[in-house]
Parts: sequence; structure tokens; C-alpha cells
Amino acid sequence: MRTLLAAICLALGLFLSAPQAQAQNPAADKQQIEAIVEAFRVAIIDKDVDSFMKLFLHEDITWAGVTTDGSLARINAEIKDPNAPRPMKYFNSKPRKFIEGIAKSPSRKEETFDSVHIDSDGDVAQVWFDYTFVENGHKNNWGKESWQMVRTASGWKIAAVIWSMELNPVPPPARAQ
Repeated sequence: MRTLLAAICLALGLFLSAPQAQAQNPAADKQQIEAIVEAFRVAIIDKDVDSFMKLFLHEDITWAGVTTDGSLARINAEIKDPNAPRPMKYFNSKPRKFIEGIAKSPSRKEETFDSVHIDSDGDVAQVWFDYTFVENGHKNNWGKESWQMVRTASGWKIAAVIWSMELNPVPPPARAQ
């Protein structure tokens, strides 16, 4: 009897000390993440640095772009000086530098999102979509963009952003002076 009681107590203790599975609500997660995508888009249009920065886990997240081979070939073909530096295939930056550059620019800028896919287990999420970056109505570049997200005590936050970038071979129209 004593052994049975000890076994029951041990089993109960292990059960109570084990991490409890948190109730998942995939529909609510998707809705919250979609709201982050929209807040990102609106912060760019509004040039709202503070609202934009609140979307991130911290300021030093991975923020990396990769320029397509076709775009690099066009850029390199335009460089006449053989000793001039060539653009790199990939580049790193920070979200603050990105949004502050937009905020300081007199141009109207917008990033659009299509075919948004969200995959989440309730604690981490992958967001994948087609994007187009538009400046004064002109498509500057487009490609695929991917976010890694984590759910924190204060809600979903973007932990990493990576994207491919196809530069528009057609220059923007000349602006009236």
C-alpha cells in the first residue's frame, strides 16, 4: 500500500511539475499576425517611426535583403569605371534605419503585400508573402519577404525580416520641377 501511495504521489508530482500545454487559438493568432502586417504597411505610409519600431522584438533583429542576379547584372552593366565598387548580392541593415529613411524622405512610399501565408504553432510564426515597394506611384522593387515572429507577453513581435529584391528596370518618371 505504501509503495502504491508513493507511486501515485510521484506521478502526481511529475504531472504537476510538467509544463502545461497552453490552449492554442490558431484563428486568433492569425488575426493578430495579420494586424501586425497591416500595422507595418500603415506605419510606412504614415512615416510613423514609433509605431513601426513597436512591431519588433528588439532593434537589432536580422534585417537582410538579397538582390536578384538580374538586377545585379543591370546595375553592374551601368557602372562604367572598372575600378568602381560593385554592389553586394546581399545586404544587412536595421528596421530603424529603414523607417527613418522613409520618414525623412519627401516622397510617398508604400509597401504592398499579396499572397500572405501565415504558419504558427501559437508561440512562433512564419509569415511569407509577395511584396511590392512603391515610391510616388512607381514600383521600385518587388520580391518575396519572410518574417520570423515570436509571441511575447505583450503580443506578437517580428524577430527577423529577410527578402529578395528585383529592381524595376524601368526608371521612375521624371518629376515636374
